[in-house]
Amino acid sequence: MNKADAAVDSKFSGAIDPEIANLMGIADTSGDVPDFGDLFDDDISASEDFDGILDEGDAPPPQIRSFTRPEKIQEDPKPLFKDPDFYKIVLGGEGDISQKIHSTFSAFMKTTDSQEKSMFRGKLIPAHWDLLQGMAVKILRKIAEPKKLFIRYGVLLPTALAPDQREMLAKIIWTNDSGEPIYYVDEWLAAVARGDVSVSAQDEVKVSRKDDRSKLTALLEKTKGKLEAQQNLVRGINEEMRGLENQVLTIAQSIMQHEGRGDMPSLKLPYSEVQRSQFGSMGEAMRRLTTLNKDLSRYHMELDGIAKNITDLKQKESEAGAVAAVDNKTIAAEMNSVRQMAKMCIGRQGNHFPILIKPYIRSNIMDVCTRENIINALADVEYLDPGLFLRTFKQQTNRIVPNIILIPSYGDTGVCWEPFERFNRATSRGRLAIPMFPKDLKYAVISALADLRWQAAKEKASHYWMEEGLTGWYYQWFSDHKMKGDVREAFISDYILWITKESEGMQKLDREVRGVFWRYVPFPQELKDKLKTRGFVYSELAKKDANRAMSDGY
Repeated sequence: MNKADAAVDSKFSGAIDPEIANLMGIADTSGDVPDFGDLFDDDISASEDFDGILDEGDAPPPQIRSFTRPEKIQEDPKPLFKDPDFYKIVLGGEGDISQKIHSTFSAFMKTTDSQEKSMFRGKLIPAHWDLLQGMAVKILRKIAEPKKLFIRYGVLLPTALAPDQREMLAKIIWTNDSGEPIYYVDEWLAAVARGDVSVSAQDEVKVSRKDDRSKLTALLEKTKGKLEAQQNLVRGINEEMRGLENQVLTIAQSIMQHEGRGDMPSLKLPYSEVQRSQFGSMGEAMRRLTTLNKDLSRYHMELDGIAKNITDLKQKESEAGAVAAVDNKTIAAEMNSVRQMAKMCIGRQGNHFPILIKPYIRSNIMDVCTRENIINALADVEYLDPGLFLRTFKQQTNRIVPNIILIPSYGDTGVCWEPFERFNRATSRGRLAIPMFPKDLKYAVISALADLRWQAAKEKASHYWMEEGLTGWYYQWFSDHKMKGDVREAFISDYILWITKESEGMQKLDREVRGVFWRYVPFPQELKDKLKTRGFVYSELAKKDANRAMSDGY
């Protein structure tokens, strides 16, 4: 048996079949409320109970919700670029860097010599980021709209764009009505400044000594994780109650239908046998709703307690000298992290020009990584990879969508900056960066999710990442075939093929790699059932699924 077959045949535990659960009209609520004292141990990094993002072929629990696709992807155009002083407003009040940007950008736009253009491009890039850093520290103040547009979209001079491009940008929905953690850069900086999200992890070595402030910060982050976990418990109860309520309503509507006597139609007959058989189901549903209602009351009380703890910890943190409103130095550092994210999205050979101009973007809003387009793309990928955002810790499975930062750059690929935060591996969101103006929107999104898959699986396996799980089997295949390059980049490329090609029945992957992905990054069962009729390789993989189901409860 080769390694791929061994990977596909290895034993693992399964969950209740979602289809069966749906037919029963229930969700899996077998687990008790997690003990949060145990859930967030200090030594989280060494805990064997942390399961990370699901990559073992586990079916998503029935109560896990998915993305709600936006009702619209654009709105009526707003007069964002009508101000004749737009350019002056962007550069106004920003000090000496404004003059440097003005002179360099003017020279860049006027010259036709390719070498001079290249020289001015090189000067503009660092000056642009210096300008953004100066703006970032003022993000919570009431800054002019042109400055916000510059931070969000990279628009410095509206006339550098074609009229249809300006109109396209003006149609992008400005506010986040989705509730999803997807941020434009100005929104992200504001969230960091308010303390709503933590600063992005840096590569520098952290100070190991834990003073009172750092202990409070760590405890606050863990308590925020408790809040998210408790919110997920409430959402799970809400979803189950909604399903039961719909079941009760359907039964009530059914038993309200009475047939009349044939000879006296106005006189209704007794309940039919089918109607009477539904009384028991309604009673069970009502008893379950009573239980869930009690649980929901308790969960909300616990939620209030956790929220109060967060408020108290913030007060203690402030008293200890850790200012609740993040200082300017921290915001500037976060802006530098955004710059590094942009570099990673663009790559060495990409277009690092930081200002939005006509030749570099398309005029179709469907080609731009707006928040709404990202949600639709994420929903498409999550359908094909149902375990993508699921993370299990201490028998509690949560769907945790990472924070996603939309970078105003021309990069081609999205990246995973961190799969989760260092203080809270259990329930923290982590963060992805996706360029707003890529060549291919779908490619940019899938590459970021592939990176998330790899990093989360690697963290899960810890120092055994070359031997166990998704990364272990993939690395062994990579080594055995003496592949060149970076194993992570190879995985990302193969994941993209898995999502875009193999899901359509086009066999693009190596046979062993396909077996690893089928096992550790499984498609939903309904898609597997379709694929097994599309070719011998998929039918063989489906047979192995059936064999595992018979042998070990797959």
